[in-house]
Amino acid sequence: MERNYWVHFVVVLCLGLFVGISCQNDSDTSITAVYIVTLKQAPAARFNGELRKETNVFNHRSPNRRNKLHRSRNNGSSHQSPESYITRVHDSLLRRVLRGEKYLKLYSYHYLINGFAVLVTSQQADKLSRRREVANVVLDFSVRTATTHTPQFLGLPHGAWAKEGGYETAGEGIVIGFIDTGIDPTHPSFADDLSENSYPVPGHFSGVCEVTRDFPSGSCNRKLIAARHFAASAITRGIFNSSQDYASPFDGDGHGTHTASVAAGNHGIPVIVAGHHFGNASGMAPRSHIAVYKALYKSFGGFAADVVAAIDQAAQDGVDILSLSITPNRRPPGLATFFNPIDMALLSAVKAGIFVVQAAGNTGPSPKSMSSFSPWIFTVGAASHDREYTNSIRLGNNVTIPGVGLAPGTDNDTMYTLISALHALNNDTTVANDMYVGECQDSSNFNEDLVQGKLLICSYSIRFVLGLSTIKQALETAKNLSAAGVVFYMDPFVIGFQLNPIPMRMSGIIVSSPDDSKILLKYYNSSLERDGFTKKITRFGAVASISGGLKANYNSSAPAIMYYSARGPDPEDNLLDDADILKPNLVAPGNSIWAAWSSLGTDSVEFQGESFAMMSGTSMAAPHVAGLAALIKQKFPSFSPSEVASALSTTASLYDKNGGPIMAQRSYANPELNKSPATPFDMGSGFVNATAALDPGLIFYSSYSDYMSFLCGINGSSPVIFNYTGQNCCMYNSTISGADLNLPSVTIAKLDQYRTVQRTVINIAGNETYSVGWSAPYGVSVKVAPTHFFIGSGEKLVLNIIFNATMNSSTASFGRIGLFGNMGHVLNIPLSVILKISYNTTNG
Repeated sequence: MERNYWVHFVVVLCLGLFVGISCQNDSDTSITAVYIVTLKQAPAARFNGELRKETNVFNHRSPNRRNKLHRSRNNGSSHQSPESYITRVHDSLLRRVLRGEKYLKLYSYHYLINGFAVLVTSQQADKLSRRREVANVVLDFSVRTATTHTPQFLGLPHGAWAKEGGYETAGEGIVIGFIDTGIDPTHPSFADDLSENSYPVPGHFSGVCEVTRDFPSGSCNRKLIAARHFAASAITRGIFNSSQDYASPFDGDGHGTHTASVAAGNHGIPVIVAGHHFGNASGMAPRSHIAVYKALYKSFGGFAADVVAAIDQAAQDGVDILSLSITPNRRPPGLATFFNPIDMALLSAVKAGIFVVQAAGNTGPSPKSMSSFSPWIFTVGAASHDREYTNSIRLGNNVTIPGVGLAPGTDNDTMYTLISALHALNNDTTVANDMYVGECQDSSNFNEDLVQGKLLICSYSIRFVLGLSTIKQALETAKNLSAAGVVFYMDPFVIGFQLNPIPMRMSGIIVSSPDDSKILLKYYNSSLERDGFTKKITRFGAVASISGGLKANYNSSAPAIMYYSARGPDPEDNLLDDADILKPNLVAPGNSIWAAWSSLGTDSVEFQGESFAMMSGTSMAAPHVAGLAALIKQKFPSFSPSEVASALSTTASLYDKNGGPIMAQRSYANPELNKSPATPFDMGSGFVNATAALDPGLIFYSSYSDYMSFLCGINGSSPVIFNYTGQNCCMYNSTISGADLNLPSVTIAKLDQYRTVQRTVINIAGNETYSVGWSAPYGVSVKVAPTHFFIGSGEKLVLNIIFNATMNSSTASFGRIGLFGNMGHVLNIPLSVILKISYNTTNG
C-alpha cells in the first residue's frame, strides 16, 4: 500500500513478483501462480454499446436501484446478459484447454476488458497463451497503498463552494469510487441524514452493497451507495487472514476510511482525538456519493488481479471518478510502463468517461521515483499546507527545543524535574535484563517513588517505527507511575525518519531530531549530582516545562513539496528511459491531514480506537483532487476526463502564501533545511487551485484515439496493444509521441536539434483575446505562434511551439508558456526538456 508511514526500511521477503504460494524457482512447473488472461473478443461494455462516451452522457439505468442496495454480490444478473455469456465463454475455454487438469478461476472480467484471472501452473499458462482466442497472459503482481483545515487552505468556503451554492450542494450527483482498504460505514462522515435537503442516489449508478457479518444490512445509505470487496488472488496465496483483513468491505486498516472522507466526507464533523477537540472535518466534495471497492488489505497490500476486478466493477456500476491511493510495488516490466493490466484497465475506464486519480507514490525525493505512469491517469504528488502542530520543551538552562506531539503542556510553565527511565528502575530491573527498558513499555520495571511528579525521559527507537513499541504504552506507563509528563528523545539510529504529530492524553513531547536529543541529554546528564564515592545519583538537577502542542500554528511558506513525494521524470520502461509525459500532473495537500479513521483501523497504532487520524503521504493528496474533480464534474457534466485534467492543471498555482516560488524538500535528513524551488518534475503544473479550476477559460482535450495513437507510436507495441485492447494499430492512420499528445504541458525527453509541437485549445468561456508569453528551458530557444489571438466562445485554436537546442546538455531544464486573457483567465503550460543535442557550435 502507499503507506503513510514515513519509514525507509525495507524487509525483502521475496525478490520480484509474488509467483504462487511460496517463493521458489520459476522453472518448477508444478508451482501455481495467478495469471491475468485477456481474450481478443470485445468486453460486455462494447458488446452492449454501453461504454459512456468521453462527453460523459450518462447511460441511465433502472430508477429502482435502491432495491439493489443490499443484494448479495453473488445474486448476479440475468443469464441472458452479455456478462453471463462472456463468463460462460471463459469457463468453456478453460475446460477445453486444461481438460481434466486442476485450475481455479478467480474472476471473469467482462466490462472493461474481456478476460479472467486464474490460478494455474506456468505450463498451463503457456497452454492458454497458445490459444488463438487468447490475446495476453500476464503474471499477477503486488500493489500497495501509497481534514479540518485543507478546505480553508484551498479557499473552498468562499471560493469553489460559494460559487456553486455552498458546501450543502458541493459535488451533488457525482459518484466517487475508491479502490482502497474498504470503509467503516458507521463513521458520521458517511451518514446520509445530516442535512434536511433530499439526497437522491444518482440515476446513472447501479452499484450494490455487499452484506456480510462485518458489513451488515443497512451499512450503505444514500451517501455510501455501494461497497464490495475483492480478495480472490490473495486468498489463493494462503495469505488472507479473515480475522484482521475482513472478508467484507469493512476497513480493518484505516487507510480507505481516511481517503474516502478526504474526498467526500460530510461537512462539519467534530474531530475529537485523545479527548482533545481539533476542529470540524469536511471532505472536498461533501455532497458527493461514495462507492467502495476494497482490494487492498492491512496484512499484505494487494494484487493486480483483485484491483483490475475492482476497476471493472466500478466502471460497470457507473462511477464518475476513480480514486486510487495505491501504486505497484515495482516498476512494471515489459516494453513500457504503460502496458500493465491496471493501467490498461484504467484506459478503458477513461474511455468510459471516468476521471482517474492516482497517488504518485511515497518514494521521493530521488528523480524517476514516480509510481504512476500513464498520460490518461491524473497523478498527484504531496505538498504541505499551512497548518502545523508543534510543541517545545524549555530546559532549565533557558534552551528551548522543538518537538512534536498533540499533547497538553505542563501547568502554567512550572518547571518539573527530569528523570531518565534508565535512572528510575526498580531493584529487580537492569538494562542487562531488558535492553529496551528505556522505551518505558512496562511500568513494573520502574520505581514509582522516583518518577512521581517528574517528567519521565524515554527513548524513541527503531522499535517504535516498526510498531514493536508504542507511544500509547509509554504514556500508560507514565500514568501508572504518576509522572507529570513524558519526554521522548530520538535514538541516533533512527535516521531519516520524520514524525507526524501523535496524540497524547497527558503532557508530552517527542524531540524528533537526533541532534536536539543530544542537547537534551547533555543538559540532563550535566545536571546530575552523584555521590563521590559510590557514584550513585543523589540529586536530579535538570528541570523543564513543556508547551502545549494542541493549538495549530500557521506557516506562510506553504505549500512546499514534501520530501517523500515521488518525482519525475516519468520512466517509460525498466531501463529508465524517460517518457515525453509530465508526471506528477500536480500536487495537493498530503501532509498532516486530519480525516476519518476506522473504528478498528490498525494502520497507525497511535490512532487505534480513535475516530479520526492525522496521516501523511501522496495517499492523502490524491483524494483531495478526486473531491475537487467532483466539483468540476458537477459544474461541467459533459467534460471528458482529459478536460477535467486540463482545468485542474492549467489553473494550478506556482506560488506559496508569501508570493514566493513553491519550494521542494530535497532530502530525508533535515528536509526543512534542504529545499530549493520546485520544478515541474517535483510538482507538475503546480499546486491545485480549486476555485480557478471551475473557470479555466481554455481547455486541452485528448481522446481515447489520441492515447491509442501514442501507444502505437512506441516501437514494437503493436502486438502488445492488440493483446490488451483487441485493436490493431493499422486502425490509426498516424502515430504520435508523448510530446504530441494534446496535454496541458510539454515534455521532450530528447531534443535532437529542433522540434515543433502543437497544442489545441478550446474556449469554454466567453469571447476573449489572449496574449502569449514564455520562458525557455536553459539551453533551448522557444517560439510560440500566434503570440496574440482572439478566440470566440466554443472555438478552437492551434498553438505552434518550436523548440531549438542551443547547447548540448543532459541536464533537465524547465520553462513555461503563459496564456493571458483580457477577461482574466490565465493558463500556465509547463515545459520540460531533458537531453539537448545541438550541432550549432558557432556563435552564428
